[in-house]
Amino acid sequence: MATINTGDTAFILISAVLVFFMTPGLALFYGGMVKRKNVLSTIMASFFVCGIASVLWVAIGYSLSFGEDIGGIVGNFQWAFFNGVTGDPGSYASSIPHTLFAAFQMMFSIITAAIITGSLVERMKFSALFFFITGWLIIVYYPLAHMVWGAGGLISGLGAIDFAGGNVVHISSGVSGLVAAIILGKRKGYGVTSSQPHNIPLVFIGAAILWIGWFGFNAGSALGSGTLAVHALITTNTSAAMALLSWMLVEKITRGKPTLLGAATGAIVGLVAITPGAGFVPIWSSFIIGALVSPICYFAMSVIKPKFGYDDALDAFGCHGIGGIWGGIATGLFAHSSVNEVVANNGLVYGETKLMIAQILAMLITIAIAVVGTAVIMFVLKAIMKELRVTPREEAEGLDIAQHGESAYPSFTGMD
Repeated sequence: MATINTGDTAFILISAVLVFFMTPGLALFYGGMVKRKNVLSTIMASFFVCGIASVLWVAIGYSLSFGEDIGGIVGNFQWAFFNGVTGDPGSYASSIPHTLFAAFQMMFSIITAAIITGSLVERMKFSALFFFITGWLIIVYYPLAHMVWGAGGLISGLGAIDFAGGNVVHISSGVSGLVAAIILGKRKGYGVTSSQPHNIPLVFIGAAILWIGWFGFNAGSALGSGTLAVHALITTNTSAAMALLSWMLVEKITRGKPTLLGAATGAIVGLVAITPGAGFVPIWSSFIIGALVSPICYFAMSVIKPKFGYDDALDAFGCHGIGGIWGGIATGLFAHSSVNEVVANNGLVYGETKLMIAQILAMLITIAIAVVGTAVIMFVLKAIMKELRVTPREEAEGLDIAQHGESAYPSFTGMD
């Protein structure tokens, strides 16, 4: 029988805390980018997810994600309310308590749902957002987590690999954010009036917390404190560092000056891009993954977004959707069995095509589930609630006062 390894357990405990810490970090990252009259509502949009996603995960989420397979799509209710989830090792991780594996995975569901809110800030009613996130976790996240990581899941059955959540976390949240933003409609004056971040130091603090937390996110996904975790940490940091430098270079070429906001964004897209392959690709490839993700995401945000005119407010799709898709492709290019024996088929650069085909199929399935699931939830909510947006007057006043009755900077009231 498998026995608990205290070193692995300590490491995953710390990793779980680091992943949880990412969501408050995301709240600050997003909060600094909006107008000051919307900073609290934007932070609240991420923070409330810590509550609803945690409660749902223990009640049904873990079981639907990792329970006994039903048709390759979703798990059953065998572990509802953590019934039967004990301190002994489970089937997914042989050296840590089953309860710890479940808790670690819970933190992923929290951050994923919070990412979506970046597309919807400054105009969505808080009540509508609350019910949207609740429905999204049940209809989109839990089935996707099962398909990619659960025993018998459809996507893993195709031969696709996703080390720490390229499909499950980034593509799903980014695409869902885009679809929800399009259905919700643009902010008042979008594309006409200037919309500058109100507090770039806050964005930097959030980005720094995210970078730190990402070590738990990716290295922790090794589910043990061995060489694979160290490998994932190095690929993660290298990709983020290269993407930071790459974004600065792109800004220097296109705008004449590198910005702190750009550098922070570059680091984040570098982290996004390495996530699916962190424990599958060799270290040298993380230089390439990070270097290329910044121009790809920059193009998506500065050319594609204005061309189509959608209001993805804080670029959840531009960062996580596009960055995640590049990361999935890069995993199909560079993954090698010498890094991780889970890699049954090597990447395209080694002359094998099976993995790349599986990766593309996996991403198409993920996108389809995110698009359909999000659209269904939004239209059902619209039919029930009639209006998902605040009134034009409330939007002008700011959502901090209109939705929460508080102000982050009372002395500035009336200056927006």
